[in-house]
Amino acid sequence: MNPWYLLYCKRSEQQRAEQHLKRQGVDCYYPQVTVEKIRRGKRTSLSEPLFPNYIFASFDPESVSYTTIRSTRGIVDFVRMGSIPQTVPFALIVELMAHEDSDAQRDALKGVINAGDAVHVISGQFQGCEAIYKEPDGEKRSILLINVITKQIEVSTENREIEKA
Repeated sequence: MNPWYLLYCKRSEQQRAEQHLKRQGVDCYYPQVTVEKIRRGKRTSLSEPLFPNYIFASFDPESVSYTTIRSTRGIVDFVRMGSIPQTVPFALIVELMAHEDSDAQRDALKGVINAGDAVHVISGQFQGCEAIYKEPDGEKRSILLINVITKQIEVSTENREIEKA
Protein backbone atom coordinates (compact mmCIF):
# COMPACT_ATOMS: atom_id res chain seq x y z
CA MET A 1 0.00 0.00 0.00
CA ASN A 2 1.29 3.46 -0.91
CA PRO A 3 1.83 6.07 1.81
CA TRP A 4 -0.48 9.09 2.09
CA TYR A 5 0.95 12.60 2.00
CA LEU A 6 -0.57 15.98 2.79
CA LEU A 7 -0.18 18.57 0.03
CA TYR A 8 -0.64 22.32 0.31
CA CYS A 9 -2.60 23.76 -2.63
CA LYS A 10 -3.06 27.20 -4.06
CA ARG A 11 -6.12 29.01 -2.76
CA SER A 12 -9.35 27.32 -3.91
CA GLU A 13 -7.57 25.00 -6.35
CA GLN A 14 -8.10 21.62 -4.68
CA GLN A 15 -10.37 20.42 -7.51
CA ARG A 16 -7.85 21.41 -10.18
CA ALA A 17 -5.03 19.74 -8.25
CA GLU A 18 -7.13 16.59 -7.78
CA GLN A 19 -7.90 16.43 -11.52
CA HIS A 20 -4.27 16.77 -12.55
CA LEU A 21 -3.02 14.33 -9.91
CA LYS A 22 -5.56 11.69 -10.97
CA ARG A 23 -4.35 12.03 -14.56
CA GLN A 24 -0.90 11.08 -13.26
CA GLY A 25 -2.28 7.97 -11.50
CA VAL A 26 -2.19 9.44 -7.98
CA ASP A 27 -4.99 8.65 -5.51
CA CYS A 28 -6.40 11.88 -4.06
CA TYR A 29 -8.78 12.78 -1.31
CA TYR A 30 -9.93 16.05 0.12
CA PRO A 31 -12.77 15.87 2.60
CA GLN A 32 -15.75 18.10 2.00
CA VAL A 33 -18.64 19.02 4.20
CA THR A 34 -22.05 20.43 3.33
CA VAL A 35 -22.75 23.68 5.14
CA GLU A 36 -25.82 25.84 5.17
CA LYS A 37 -25.18 29.54 4.68
CA ILE A 38 -27.29 32.58 4.10
CA ARG A 39 -26.63 33.98 0.61
CA ARG A 40 -28.63 37.00 -0.53
CA GLY A 41 -31.03 36.40 2.35
CA LYS A 42 -31.70 32.75 1.40
CA ARG A 43 -30.47 29.65 3.21
CA THR A 44 -28.47 27.56 0.74
CA SER A 45 -26.47 24.36 1.13
CA LEU A 46 -22.89 24.54 -0.11
CA SER A 47 -20.12 21.98 -0.29
CA GLU A 48 -16.90 23.30 1.24
CA PRO A 49 -13.52 21.67 1.90
CA LEU A 50 -13.05 20.56 5.49
CA PHE A 51 -9.39 21.63 5.30
CA PRO A 52 -9.16 24.58 2.89
CA ASN A 53 -6.03 24.56 0.71
CA TYR A 54 -5.04 20.99 1.63
CA ILE A 55 -5.39 17.69 -0.23
CA PHE A 56 -4.31 14.15 0.66
CA ALA A 57 -2.44 12.14 -1.99
CA SER A 58 -1.28 8.53 -2.11
CA PHE A 59 1.37 7.43 -4.59
CA ASP A 60 4.43 5.24 -4.97
CA PRO A 61 7.51 7.52 -4.69
CA GLU A 62 9.47 5.10 -6.90
CA SER A 63 7.09 5.45 -9.86
CA VAL A 64 6.00 9.09 -9.43
CA SER A 65 8.62 11.54 -8.20
CA TYR A 66 8.10 14.18 -5.53
CA THR A 67 9.11 16.84 -8.07
CA THR A 68 6.34 15.71 -10.43
CA ILE A 69 3.77 16.04 -7.66
CA ARG A 70 5.09 19.46 -6.58
CA SER A 71 5.00 20.67 -10.20
CA THR A 72 1.36 19.70 -10.68
CA ARG A 73 -1.02 22.60 -11.38
CA GLY A 74 -2.68 23.83 -8.20
CA ILE A 75 -0.09 22.29 -5.84
CA VAL A 76 2.31 24.49 -3.88
CA ASP A 77 4.30 21.87 -1.96
CA PHE A 78 4.22 18.97 0.46
CA VAL A 79 3.65 19.52 4.15
CA ARG A 80 7.13 18.79 5.49
CA MET A 81 9.12 18.30 8.65
CA GLY A 82 12.40 19.87 7.68
CA SER A 83 13.10 18.69 4.15
CA ILE A 84 11.22 15.39 4.43
CA PRO A 85 7.58 15.19 3.23
CA GLN A 86 5.52 13.84 6.09
CA THR A 87 3.26 10.84 5.69
CA VAL A 88 -0.27 10.72 7.07
CA PRO A 89 -1.41 7.55 8.87
CA PHE A 90 -3.80 5.47 6.76
CA ALA A 91 -6.09 5.11 9.80
CA LEU A 92 -6.62 8.89 9.80
CA ILE A 93 -7.63 8.86 6.11
CA VAL A 94 -10.07 6.01 6.74
CA GLU A 95 -11.55 7.84 9.74
CA LEU A 96 -11.95 11.07 7.75
CA MET A 97 -13.68 9.16 4.96
CA ALA A 98 -16.02 7.51 7.46
CA HIS A 99 -16.98 10.78 9.13
CA GLU A 100 -17.10 12.98 6.05
CA ASP A 101 -20.35 14.88 5.78
CA SER A 102 -21.89 13.24 8.87
CA ASP A 103 -24.80 15.00 10.57
CA ALA A 104 -22.82 15.69 13.76
CA GLN A 105 -19.97 17.27 11.82
CA ARG A 106 -22.34 19.32 9.69
CA ASP A 107 -24.16 20.65 12.77
CA ALA A 108 -20.89 21.58 14.45
CA LEU A 109 -19.61 23.48 11.42
CA LYS A 110 -22.63 25.43 10.31
CA GLY A 111 -24.30 26.56 13.54
CA VAL A 112 -27.71 25.16 12.59
CA ILE A 113 -30.73 26.93 13.98
CA ASN A 114 -33.44 24.43 14.85
CA ALA A 115 -36.94 24.94 16.23
CA GLY A 116 -36.68 25.86 19.92
CA ASP A 117 -33.13 27.31 19.72
CA ALA A 118 -32.40 30.64 21.39
CA VAL A 119 -31.36 33.35 18.92
CA HIS A 120 -30.22 36.99 19.04
CA VAL A 121 -31.84 39.53 16.75
CA ILE A 122 -28.85 41.48 15.41
CA SER A 123 -30.65 44.10 13.32
CA GLY A 124 -34.10 45.38 12.44
CA GLN A 125 -36.86 46.65 14.72
CA PHE A 126 -36.24 43.97 17.37
CA GLN A 127 -32.45 44.47 17.44
CA GLY A 128 -30.89 43.31 20.71
CA CYS A 129 -33.83 41.07 21.68
CA GLU A 130 -33.50 37.44 22.65
CA ALA A 131 -35.97 35.17 20.86
CA ILE A 132 -36.82 31.54 20.25
CA TYR A 133 -36.64 30.25 16.67
CA LYS A 134 -39.96 28.71 15.65
CA GLU A 135 -39.80 27.88 11.92
CA PRO A 136 -38.74 29.17 8.50
CA ASP A 137 -41.14 31.56 6.76
CA GLY A 138 -40.27 31.08 3.10
CA GLU A 139 -36.68 31.21 1.87
CA LYS A 140 -35.64 34.59 3.23
CA ARG A 141 -37.55 34.94 6.49
CA SER A 142 -38.03 33.13 9.80
CA ILE A 143 -40.71 33.13 12.47
CA LEU A 144 -39.48 33.92 15.99
CA LEU A 145 -41.14 33.95 19.40
CA ILE A 146 -40.29 37.15 21.29
CA ASN A 147 -41.32 38.04 24.84
CA VAL A 148 -43.02 41.41 24.92
CA ILE A 149 -43.78 42.45 28.49
CA THR A 150 -45.31 39.16 29.74
CA LYS A 151 -46.70 37.75 26.53
CA GLN A 152 -44.88 35.71 23.89
CA ILE A 153 -45.65 36.89 20.33
CA GLU A 154 -44.79 35.53 16.87
CA VAL A 155 -42.69 37.79 14.67
CA SER A 156 -41.53 37.21 11.09
CA THR A 157 -38.04 38.57 10.40
CA GLU A 158 -35.29 38.43 7.78
CA ASN A 159 -32.82 35.50 8.17
CA ARG A 160 -29.83 37.84 8.02
CA GLU A 161 -31.18 39.70 11.07
CA ILE A 162 -30.75 36.72 13.43
CA GLU A 163 -27.91 34.58 14.72
CA LYS A 164 -27.80 31.55 17.01
CA ALA A 165 -27.29 32.47 20.67
